[in-house]
Amino acid sequence: MQNKIEILLFFGTFNPIHNGHLALASYFTEFCGIREVWFVITPQNPFKQNQILLGNRERQHLVNLGIGDYPKFRASDIEFNLPKPNYTVNTLAYIGEKFPDKKFSLLIGGDNLETFHKWKNYKIILENHKLYVYKRPGAIIPNLNDFGNADIEIVDAPMMEIS
Repeated sequence: MQNKIEILLFFGTFNPIHNGHLALASYFTEFCGIREVWFVITPQNPFKQNQILLGNRERQHLVNLGIGDYPKFRASDIEFNLPKPNYTVNTLAYIGEKFPDKKFSLLIGGDNLETFHKWKNYKIILENHKLYVYKRPGAIIPNLNDFGNADIEIVDAPMMEIS
């Protein structure tokens, strides 16, 4: 059986996308062996319900402008048509069915790892997907032993002041 191509999923509202997002994604393709990064535009983060956002298609357009013709980046609107609220575990299941020839990993910030136990069915995510965690200012990275045998890699990507 042939190895599946690893795709790194970078979820976010991207309201708007900025150079920090692009630099981080570039770091993973240049230094971590990631062949492709998909920017998964989230209609609304379930943990940030009061957030005021540009429209979905406006943010998608801005992501497309931001990534330009960089061949290792792709904008994904896959969550736009999935049931709301969008939960990562549901999106991963859908993407896995739609693209069975690919292996999907997640890119999250250290602040998200701190609260990962609050994510819907987080154990299913950990059992089936690798997490790449980048350090963010002020985030406390929990002890990885707390996550059992999960495949979690802490990456010391350069930090930018933009968030």
